Amino acid sequence: MPSLLHKTAKDSVKPSESNALKRNHFSAENLINAFQSVRHTTENLIVDLGPEDQNIQAMPEASPIKWHRAHTSWFFETFVLKKFKPEWSWVNPLYCELFNSYYNGIGRQHPRALRSLISRPDHREVSSYRATIDDAVVDLIERTDPTHWDALASLILTGINHEQQHQELIITDYKACLPHNPLATALGQTAEPSDVRSPELVWIRFKGGPVTIGLPNDHEGFAFDNEFPAHTVHLNSDYELAHRPVNCGEFMQFIEAGGYRNPDLWLSDGWAWVQQHQIQCPLYWFQHDQHWFQHTLTGKNRIRPQDPVCHLSLYEAMAYAQWQDARLPSEAEWEQAARQHAPPIEGHFADLQRYHPEPADSTSSVALQQLFGTVWEWTQSSYAPYPGFRAAEGAIGEYNGKFMANQMVLRGGSCATPAGHVRPSYRNFFYPNDRWQFSGLRLARDCE
Repeated sequence: MPSLLHKTAKDSVKPSESNALKRNHFSAENLINAFQSVRHTTENLIVDLGPEDQNIQAMPEASPIKWHRAHTSWFFETFVLKKFKPEWSWVNPLYCELFNSYYNGIGRQHPRALRSLISRPDHREVSSYRATIDDAVVDLIERTDPTHWDALASLILTGINHEQQHQELIITDYKACLPHNPLATALGQTAEPSDVRSPELVWIRFKGGPVTIGLPNDHEGFAFDNEFPAHTVHLNSDYELAHRPVNCGEFMQFIEAGGYRNPDLWLSDGWAWVQQHQIQCPLYWFQHDQHWFQHTLTGKNRIRPQDPVCHLSLYEAMAYAQWQDARLPSEAEWEQAARQHAPPIEGHFADLQRYHPEPADSTSSVALQQLFGTVWEWTQSSYAPYPGFRAAEGAIGEYNGKFMANQMVLRGGSCATPAGHVRPSYRNFFYPNDRWQFSGLRLARDCE
């Protein structure tokens, strides 16, 4: 059975390289570097935010920054230190309930919707907690018996990638708070003004037939269990993908054409959602003096038509695709395209500290632009186990498998995703109405 992660031989490890580590092929020093790098990245991400900023929670689906910082430390304490340090005593036994997210095999959890009520421990105590866990994990790596190395390294790398996911959530969850307070502290940097135009949309053709997606069980690089095993999917026909994501200007045309008022474009559940919540535009968009603006992590800005549209629900993405006589790709189509025609996994990721999508490059010769980074791309595929999937044993097996119902797959990462964290096989998943993530779409269509 594949572990939640695996590991590459490198002389030194940057935060964005941690998912390339391979088991048995790296030193304790490199694992320590990877661990410390991701922990420092979390703290550097919020260096300009005060204690009040760290405890706000805009909605039940989000969490306060302080909670993310404490939860990722609890993860290392629970799944690493308690397992490999028999003498370890909880820093505070009450943290086991306060900062347990959803691991029923571990014990009770504080209600997610009420995490902003956790006034204690305060941000300084959480910082102290993080420092204690950091020192203990480093000491554990340095002292580990070689016979336990594989298991220890696998769990630490799981924790590293888990923390990278929470770095992205810190960005998206904090953004959800900003529209409610004009005095809110900005996060990240504003992109340079640009009059770059998005390239005209073109279609790239791919062959149908049998394709292999997922990862083989002997895969050595890091991966989560939901990416296994490799298996064959039959694509009934050739298909085409748009060479870039849909941009804001194109989505404005959908709005102006009455897209949010036309039930023929929407799934039944989507139309009910639109009516119930009076949805008229993507999340964070608003109109003023007949111009479109949006809330960003650096304030209110006028929408640039050339920027990829984001903060869409699956319902909005599918309605737009229907309006364009197109559809969303399946995750098998997306992954085949990523493996065959994508450039190296590089793009607009969180490391740039510009947490907002930027235009595609009209001068680029790359066939599929912005496939990685920029915006998560909705697919039409339900989040379900691959044939032969087996969750990891114990409570950590709850990480992915327990969510394989009623959610949909997104691919590719976004401008809030840490660089190096995603790959062609990486499967993100959210409910159809979720849109506080940087979620957008790339059109697909069947070939005639």
